[in-house]
Amino acid sequence: MSRYTAGLVDRLHRIHPVTVLIHDPAQLRLLPSGVPYELINSPFSVRELWLSRRLHRLGADVVFSPMQVIGGFRRRYALLLTLHDLIYYRHPEPPGFLPLPVRIVWWLFHQAWWPQRVLLNRADLVVTVSETTRRLIARHRLTRRPVVVVPNAPTETAPASTASARTEPRSGDVREPAALVYMGSFMPYKNVGTLVSAMGELPGYRLHLLSRIDPSRERALRAMVPPGGDVVFWNGIAEEDYRDLLRRAAALVTASRDEGFGLPLIEAMNARTPVVCSDIPIFREVTGGHAQFFDPESSSGFVSAVRRLEQSELRAETVESAHAHAARYTWESSARALYESIRRLVS
Repeated sequence: MSRYTAGLVDRLHRIHPVTVLIHDPAQLRLLPSGVPYELINSPFSVRELWLSRRLHRLGADVVFSPMQVIGGFRRRYALLLTLHDLIYYRHPEPPGFLPLPVRIVWWLFHQAWWPQRVLLNRADLVVTVSETTRRLIARHRLTRRPVVVVPNAPTETAPASTASARTEPRSGDVREPAALVYMGSFMPYKNVGTLVSAMGELPGYRLHLLSRIDPSRERALRAMVPPGGDVVFWNGIAEEDYRDLLRRAAALVTASRDEGFGLPLIEAMNARTPVVCSDIPIFREVTGGHAQFFDPESSSGFVSAVRRLEQSELRAETVESAHAHAARYTWESSARALYESIRRLVS
């Protein structure tokens, strides 16, 4: 169960009764207390082909899948499928946690558009997480069904107060290097090498690479650290430590050439930490333009974007406008958007 599913369920069940389908009891820890659930087959099981029979016996009126796949034929319920993004068509390497046969099918699936069209046209309504992806779905004519946007949202935490953001020492203080925080994977399209190779031109800054990383990939990136560059590999970080580092950071940074959404950007804006990011459409949408942008192929562009935030007035303006923009991304508003879409569908 993804954080997307858990976030929507947490708010949707307060708007309308829901029953959650799970295939592993361990998923229960992600569900709000008291939400009804049904334990069904694994999505990789052959029984998935006859899932609609089970759902009919349960009396399902509407079924929402947080993915674009769900089994079953001859259904008598309304069906909503979700296509989060099209990133795997541009970068078709499958997630490593999937079984080998599934990885093979995954790779083959993303070599052409028509399989996606077949899946999405089974639905009555298609959900996606951004206007950027909605436009791409239309451009590639992936479905004849209506497409609605139900955005991703950050996990709710205690908000950073305006006062603390102005008065508490941040890692840009002269007593320690200014923290540049990167949260994300190290897949090639994430382009982390641009960040690393630029650090020789940013004395007084330290780049924190937070996520878990394959040892061979870490060795390759360490070899790219220039003389005088300050780069720290965390290889995983606790949620509380991440929130604390983000709150004190000089900026959250990413040079990604492509992205499905960019949730860490919203987390940074909520923490009143400015964002320095590559100039790609999804980042323009998620930040609302309230960030410092640069060409992802330009290390010097990244350096210039970081340096611009050393202007206190520009930094303050960026922080406040970004914080106001990020307030629109909540699970409450996303759940409400999903509910209203369902209500219109069945009315």
